[in-house]
Amino acid sequence: MPQLNPAPWFFIMVCTWLTFALIIQPKLLTFVSANPPSSKTTTTHSTTPWNWPWT
Repeated sequence: MPQLNPAPWFFIMVCTWLTFALIIQPKLLTFVSANPPSSKTTTTHSTTPWNWPWT
């Protein structure tokens, strides 16, 4: 069964992952996001509990 022979496919997979991890990923991580997170303070809203009629 030639499908079970990992020799050519394992090498292709390793080359693909090394290319992604060493070349493509660092280039993508250097880009600055178009909408950086702002430093707003989060506000908490005070809510009143609901009065359920069956409790």
